[in-house]
Amino acid sequence: MKRLSDIKFSTLDLVPVRENGSAAQSLRNSLDLAQHVEKFGYNRFWVAEHHNMDGIASSATSVLLGYLAGGTTTIRVGSGGVMLPNHAPLVIAEQFGTLESLYPGRIDLGLGRAPGSDQMTARALRRERSGSADEFPEDVTELMRYLGPRTPDQRIIAMPGTGTNVPVWLLGSSLFSAQLAGERGLPYAFASHFAPRFMHEAIRVYRNHFKPSAVLDKPYVMLGVPLVAADTDEQADYLATSVYQRILALMRGQSLVQRPPVKTMDGLWLPHEKEAVGDFLGLAMVGSPQKIRAKLEVLIEQTQADELIFTCDLYEHADRVHSYELLAQVMKG
Repeated sequence: MKRLSDIKFSTLDLVPVRENGSAAQSLRNSLDLAQHVEKFGYNRFWVAEHHNMDGIASSATSVLLGYLAGGTTTIRVGSGGVMLPNHAPLVIAEQFGTLESLYPGRIDLGLGRAPGSDQMTARALRRERSGSADEFPEDVTELMRYLGPRTPDQRIIAMPGTGTNVPVWLLGSSLFSAQLAGERGLPYAFASHFAPRFMHEAIRVYRNHFKPSAVLDKPYVMLGVPLVAADTDEQADYLATSVYQRILALMRGQSLVQRPPVKTMDGLWLPHEKEAVGDFLGLAMVGSPQKIRAKLEVLIEQTQADELIFTCDLYEHADRVHSYELLAQVMKG
């Protein structure tokens, strides 16, 4: 059985934009956070592709990764993830081949099959490309071919890209990518930070379908976990209201800019909305280090995950940094 100190821990940054803030400040905060968690001992720092969302500044994912990798020295940086239906596989191979050439051994390429946006935005992104999620398995194959060794009869190459063998992860919030990742022998990251209901089933499907590959000889599972760590449970509960407001806005189709914490959510949400936000954040670790340690030990016992990747969307940047610092102390035992 795995212990907490055996588990690798990482950061997923959604590059949040504050009320009355700017994308520029959010991007600078992302680099500052990456530099801090690198010192704290985190394994990797991922950012996710989102579009047409005023509260998330990570749309140009590969560009941002170059900025983050250039400002750090040892931590792995990568996409959590690139939404492959939005892109031609060759373009992504060239982008991540370039990153790997500049920062060798530090780049991860996590791939998702969702649009990362609404359908109108997806059409604006793709133009003539169909970008169907049904083509995802073939697109993954094509992309990995571009990143692999060049073959004598290969007529199209990614330059940079060919021969870089950038590590590819499959990401998912349903069972489709779990099965595909297992069959391809790829590492799998489940989006339990917003879809915890299917977590156990997705892990089971992935492990049951796993076939050893040149990449992995046994399954490797990473789970997304929302985080609000503070010195006391009461402070964490207060800071978490910013997260609750953001998820509530997402469900209502409102602006996703970060809002400051409030003393109480009473009057801000209806009973059914409170329940829905609670379901969305079912895996959230909110509290003091002692409380979070106890919850994490249960999670590891139940899932036997290999790695946890934490997302922490607090209003004050200093509170986010402190939250990740407290978590690192918990994970190291």
